[in-house]
Amino acid sequence: MKEYSLGLVPGPVSVPRKIREAWLTDFGSSDLESDFFELYGKNQALVQKLLETKESVVITSGEAMSILWGGLKSALKPGDRLLAVAGGLFGEGFADMAKAIGIEAEIVASEYDSLPDPRKVREAVSRFRPQMITAVHCETPSGTLTPLKELGEIARQADALFLVDFVSSGGGVAVGVDENHIDIGLLGSQKVLSLPPSLSISTVSGRAWDAIKKANYSGYDAYLPWRSVPEVPFLPYTHDWQSMYALHLSLSSIMEEGMENAFARHSRAAALCRKLGREMGIRLFPVNEDICSPTVSAFYMPEGWTWAEFDAALRLRGLVVGGNYGRLAERVFRVGHMGSQADEALVARGMEIVKNVLEEKRTR
Repeated sequence: MKEYSLGLVPGPVSVPRKIREAWLTDFGSSDLESDFFELYGKNQALVQKLLETKESVVITSGEAMSILWGGLKSALKPGDRLLAVAGGLFGEGFADMAKAIGIEAEIVASEYDSLPDPRKVREAVSRFRPQMITAVHCETPSGTLTPLKELGEIARQADALFLVDFVSSGGGVAVGVDENHIDIGLLGSQKVLSLPPSLSISTVSGRAWDAIKKANYSGYDAYLPWRSVPEVPFLPYTHDWQSMYALHLSLSSIMEEGMENAFARHSRAAALCRKLGREMGIRLFPVNEDICSPTVSAFYMPEGWTWAEFDAALRLRGLVVGGNYGRLAERVFRVGHMGSQADEALVARGMEIVKNVLEEKRTR
């Protein structure tokens, strides 16, 4: 397996040594030990603080796609309607997922280099009358950050659940779950939290629990069995105690730094990345920096390069960044400055490698 000295991919991010050491600890069975349930409760409280919510927090094993599916299947029934507010690939994906499980779905789409228009969302809600509205806070392939408050207000006025994927933003920017009327919020461990892709975290409102109880979904990714954990010390499956301990280390680290300080660190890393990109002549995607996320920067591919050539040249020098998907494949690459990678010195080193690669080709 190849290893690289500098990783700036937009997830999974580099796992700090302190967190990696969590896997050296030999814990007992999470099903049987009261210590595990105490740790679960502590992590719930830290997540509530980080995401600014008084609502329930559910922490499950598995990569974040498990709760993207679980959130839909737990709260909706076949025949229900879902409106996907989409400014990119993952936003559109909610509609595809909904259709696959028998949900009627429509998309209010915007171009990938712009943000969804709340007026169009209001019009679609009035006509379509969905039971759920979905949105993606940080569209990682596009590098954009979607404002949530007005979308949450629209959902609440329509008596629709508001489900938000903040997998790539939570912890790097204020999310404001309660302020933004988020009923089901989705967070993954492998982005800002700087863990492996081993845990998924959901915030669940009282309104969402009512819908979940009514839907009564009972699959492996169901939310309902977690309703009373840890007050009732019973799990639907054996949990990943090492990952839960690592999560505690990560959340505690953010609290020690201070949430506002952590958000500011991400903003500084993003600003530096984009400044250095402009100085070497690569164009930001989208051009309007005001709508870009502090956790990832997307750039148009440099002129005269294919993604395969560019990626190979960077890897030869020890740097790994992210390619892209769908309509942005071969057109846009991404630099991840989230979590452990939201470090100005690290970003400067990485962008210096990009600069050297571009200059070498220009001088041939």
